[in-house]
Amino acid sequence: MIGAGQAAIQCIETLRKKGFGGRIDLVGEEIHLPYQRPPLSKKYLAGELAADRLTLRHPNYFDEQRITRHLGCRAVSIDRSASKVTLDDGQTLEYDALVLATGSLPRKLGLPGSDLAGVHSLKDIADADRVRSEIHPGRRAVIIGGGYIGLETAATLRHLGMEVTVLEMADRVMNRVVAEPVSRYFEAEHAGHGTQLLLRCSVTALHGDASGRVCAVETAAGRIEAPLVIVGIGVIANDTLARSAGLACENGIIVDEYCRTSDPVIYAIGDCSNHPSLRYGRRVRLESVDNAFEQGTTAALNILGQTQPHDRVPWFWSDQYHHKLLIIGLSQGHDRVVLRGNPKDHAFSCCYLKNDGELLAIDTVNQAKDQMAARKLIAARAKLDADRAADISIPLKDCVL
Repeated sequence: MIGAGQAAIQCIETLRKKGFGGRIDLVGEEIHLPYQRPPLSKKYLAGELAADRLTLRHPNYFDEQRITRHLGCRAVSIDRSASKVTLDDGQTLEYDALVLATGSLPRKLGLPGSDLAGVHSLKDIADADRVRSEIHPGRRAVIIGGGYIGLETAATLRHLGMEVTVLEMADRVMNRVVAEPVSRYFEAEHAGHGTQLLLRCSVTALHGDASGRVCAVETAAGRIEAPLVIVGIGVIANDTLARSAGLACENGIIVDEYCRTSDPVIYAIGDCSNHPSLRYGRRVRLESVDNAFEQGTTAALNILGQTQPHDRVPWFWSDQYHHKLLIIGLSQGHDRVVLRGNPKDHAFSCCYLKNDGELLAIDTVNQAKDQMAARKLIAARAKLDADRAADISIPLKDCVL
């Protein structure tokens, strides 16, 4: 098992629960036991959650389940002809089945000054610890990127008394993943909490002081003074190991519906894998805990010969201040967005419909009933009456044609 995150843990747990009694080696670049990452931009960054509470399984679990751990180690090569993996400490591990759960890497800014001290991404515990060490009430932070990570971090820093400016190149935040009413709602919420949002704002350079520390961000509209910069402009699949081994890769490691790579004894799961969505009829690479969990299960079952395709409706979430955003399904290909409820009431949904009324996806804000109903409706390819769906007084399940 190369990679020690949610996908790897779920794969290991499923293997053991389903009776696999053979050796399992877990290789992870970080020294930490496998841990959950979503809290890094929220409660952990805020100091409200200790590091030991992030762990996905108690330390005893790995001994009880006879998992050989290689933490703080990096896999440097795969010899497919010999079925061996070489680690950076010189160890060689043989395999009958190999699972790549290598995750993703923060997209680099690629501008002058990006390597200055005080410029951070937020991907792992070490990143979060570095940012935490620089949090001081009244100090200004500039966050480059108005996606999930950028906005979650902005909310946390404002909660801690920082002055925050968010820079977003697009004309609205989270523009690639949510409908416009959702973007505008969160823009208003962040502004109401004192965050400065600059849209259609392109960054041209970062400037440093005499000590080599960032002191300002240069944009097309002018210069913003700040001693702390957090870059959240998306991630890329961590597929370097797979590419070097000659596995098929394109926007991630190419797998089939059984999570198998172009080598039938090598599997790829989680953020690093590009899989065919049977539900949506196209290839996707998903960055979510849910996908990691489901693919970990699927890979384990197929390793054990229990043929099972990966075919689940994906979902994603984001917590910002006291608001819960949940996204069910994938909205690409929709023809119409139907708003359910009034954003002024702080609870509403946006339904993405195809021209025949099929519900492809839904964004819900503080609206648990809609998201729970939508999971079943999307999986069933249900078609909705758009006029009824726009009436929040009618339960979503009762809007089916």
